[in-house]
Amino acid sequence: MKKLLFTFTLLFTLLTVSAQSAYDFKVIKENPITTVKNQSSTGTCWSFSGVGLLESELLRMGKGSFDLSEMYIVRRNYEDKAQKHARLHGNLNFAPGGSFADVFETINDFGIIPDAFYHGLNYGSETHNHGELDKILKGYMDGIIGAKSLSPVWFKGFSAILDTYLGEVPESFNYEGKQYTPHSFSKFLGLNQNDYISLTSFSHHPFYEAFAIEVPDNWRWADSYNLPVDELMEVMENAIRQGYTIAWATDVSEAGFSREGVAVVPDEHAVENAGSDQARWLGLSSRERDADLRMRVGRDLLAEKTITQEMRQHSFNDYSTTDDHGMQIYGIAEDQNGNIFYMVKNSWGETGPYEGLWYASDPFVRYKTLSIVLHRDAIPSSIAGKLGL
Repeated sequence: MKKLLFTFTLLFTLLTVSAQSAYDFKVIKENPITTVKNQSSTGTCWSFSGVGLLESELLRMGKGSFDLSEMYIVRRNYEDKAQKHARLHGNLNFAPGGSFADVFETINDFGIIPDAFYHGLNYGSETHNHGELDKILKGYMDGIIGAKSLSPVWFKGFSAILDTYLGEVPESFNYEGKQYTPHSFSKFLGLNQNDYISLTSFSHHPFYEAFAIEVPDNWRWADSYNLPVDELMEVMENAIRQGYTIAWATDVSEAGFSREGVAVVPDEHAVENAGSDQARWLGLSSRERDADLRMRVGRDLLAEKTITQEMRQHSFNDYSTTDDHGMQIYGIAEDQNGNIFYMVKNSWGETGPYEGLWYASDPFVRYKTLSIVLHRDAIPSSIAGKLGL
């Protein structure tokens, strides 16, 4: 997912500018989540949403409530990314963004640490801000690649930057009277990367086979199993109803993703023919229409498009669906008209009318899901069989 840097000004706007929501949601199924976190001015949504799923998994398994370190995962993946970037002579995306594979496919390699032992705030700030760090890391790697030869100490220098900004990784720590390493703590929690599966839905690859989604932040080239969109939605609904939560990679650059805590796919043609609004709407430019929709989402009940597999593919092909943002889906609700919405935990702090939570319509999830990760047991057996799981 690409980095989303949220300044104080934007956060202040989200907190203060809000109108009465047009929606009245009724919860159908809500699974436990931990508190809403704030990635603040960093491009680390992939870690916050992935770790959020792990924390919900621990609640589901009866292990209790844990606050795990997102920045420990970030730090370990920055190191892995630097190694691969260097070995590929700089021909790899080196940016703050990442994918869920950076969380779930590295549990066995890195283990995990409670946040209390690795806050990642070594630079005089109470909130995460990687503006300076990201520039320094990129500049350092540009210098390494430009030298056209890897010295024996280049990686030591890279790690020293991370030590300075995020803190040195503890070799061991004492948690509730017992000594752990990151690996032994992960085993104590019962977390295993082999328990988690990535799914997607695009027609430029065969269905029921795995492929690496071609987006810049999938720098690990991690595979996702490919399903028709109807079956992908079946998996998601089944997972929620069976008590599982989902790490959700999506695109929030659309006009339908509102600061009012609602995400929908407005049907512009329906708006064009909406009675007294018709003349005004037809007189707007495409840019003005987009701005108008952004203002109306959440404040008006807007008709939505019917999403097809072809629409998903077209949006991916023309780059309007990108690896933009990662969040956690944890529940299902319906609005006053019986329309299905998915309940979403974001990582922008307790902003908006739902204090950091969003409601994403079935059409939005169907249209703008890049990929999901969930526990393999959450996949219906009929679909798991088609995937050979």
